[in-house]
Amino acid sequence: MKKGFILIFAILYLPFIAGATKILVPMDEEQKNHLKSYGLTYWVLNNGLEASWLLNYRGGSFLFDYSENIEKECKVRGITYELSSEGQVSEILLEIAKPDVNMELVKLLKAPKIAVYSPKTKQPWDDAVTMVLTYAEIPYDIVFDDEVLNGKLPLYDWLHLHHEDFTGQYGKFYSQFANAAWYQAEVRENEQMAAKHGFKKVSEMKLTVAKKIRDFVTGGGFMFAMCSATDTWDIALAADGIDICEVPFDGDPADWNADKKLDFSQGFAFKEYRLYIDPYVYEHSYIDAMQGTRPVTEENDVFSLFEFSAKWDMVPAMLNQNHTSTVKGFWGQTTAFRKPFIKSEVTILGENKSLGEAKYIHGNSGKGTWTFYGGHDPEDYQHQVGEPPTDLNLFPNSPGYRLILNNVLFPSAKKKKLKT
Repeated sequence: MKKGFILIFAILYLPFIAGATKILVPMDEEQKNHLKSYGLTYWVLNNGLEASWLLNYRGGSFLFDYSENIEKECKVRGITYELSSEGQVSEILLEIAKPDVNMELVKLLKAPKIAVYSPKTKQPWDDAVTMVLTYAEIPYDIVFDDEVLNGKLPLYDWLHLHHEDFTGQYGKFYSQFANAAWYQAEVRENEQMAAKHGFKKVSEMKLTVAKKIRDFVTGGGFMFAMCSATDTWDIALAADGIDICEVPFDGDPADWNADKKLDFSQGFAFKEYRLYIDPYVYEHSYIDAMQGTRPVTEENDVFSLFEFSAKWDMVPAMLNQNHTSTVKGFWGQTTAFRKPFIKSEVTILGENKSLGEAKYIHGNSGKGTWTFYGGHDPEDYQHQVGEPPTDLNLFPNSPGYRLILNNVLFPSAKKKKLKT
């Protein structure tokens, strides 16, 4: 019986394998695990092989030269894949090449070296990016103020910032958590780090770190930020030389005329906003869309992704690859960005038009690029301090997490093909 099965397998299956020249990983609704598909693509690149990203073809599919090792990895990771003959691949490429079809082929050439800016004491589930990188099996290094101040950022291609507060106000958690052990430990850790590097205030150290990160981007790096790292990083740069921290944060009064002195040209994304300097107000500025009451509930809080031309606006098209154009909203210390405060040159990738807010934005600075994504965890609507980590095994097809991983692969693209 066993020998008969092997014979049937050899007759029916092996000739097809022999004719297979490519492995197609579809990224539409047929894919069983979208998130691990990105990890597979990273693995292929990390092994010195090329990959192709088929923008807007079946949700942004991946195409590899056939090898037994890649097929094995697909099976081990639970990824849906298809074996394709030379003729089948030619038909796909001819379809993509049609000038009236909004698709494009992008070559991915290398696995980017990834850094996540985070205190060493943070748990891996403290931000969505470390969780999804771990789940997708994409390696990364943790860097923090020591590494940034010591000039280590140029060693990396891609840098992630999450819920750090670059203004030196500890996330504006003072009113609610001033007596919490974790908050006090964070204050001590930051004050010791500032003293170690010769700064009198944490805010001064964080400003210097923000400038180092700005230099990393303008020099050709890729920065991806979520939650409060988005607006606080921009605010810190605009407030250079202005004291915006009240007594509980740095021991002396803030300048309550700071609004009139902000230099918005120093930041990447935002303009003409006002600050919340009061230490008892859980907001940094008017940028965050969580001002007052948002007339939405968890059930109808969504944002829409724009469709860009894959052939002529390849960068935003790459960042928006997904199997749906409507994505669930989610809260964070910074949930979304109020559109009147976004600079005109910034590209809005995703928005809730009825609320007048952008969720997902992108821009260029110098030789590099940056992307800001509002919110904390795409599969935890109201993430609270102390909540258990999200189990991504329950969300292998998360559209919200796919946007993060689009950014991870973005630096791999063949540069001469990119248009902005």
